[in-house]
Amino acid sequence: MVQMKRFFEDSGTNEFNQYQSLGISPIQIHRSKAEHKHAIFILGKEIASVMSEDEFSGPGRTSVRMQQLAERTITEMAR
Repeated sequence: MVQMKRFFEDSGTNEFNQYQSLGISPIQIHRSKAEHKHAIFILGKEIASVMSEDEFSGPGRTSVRMQQLAERTITEMAR
C-alpha cells in the first residue's frame, strides 16, 4: 500500500494528509498492532478515494468501508 501511495505521490497526487498526520510507518515496530491496523485502514481509504470516480464505484465503496474500519480501530486503541 505504501508503494501505491508513493506511485500516486510521484504522479502528482498528494491526498494522503490523514495518513501522514498519524506519523506512523510500516517499519515502526514499537507502535501497537491497533495503531498499525488503523493506519492501514486510513491509507486504504485514501488510496481508494484517489482511485474512485464517485462514491458508488468499486473504489468509492472501498473508501467508505476503509473509513468505517478505521473508526472501529479507534476503540481498539483506546483499550
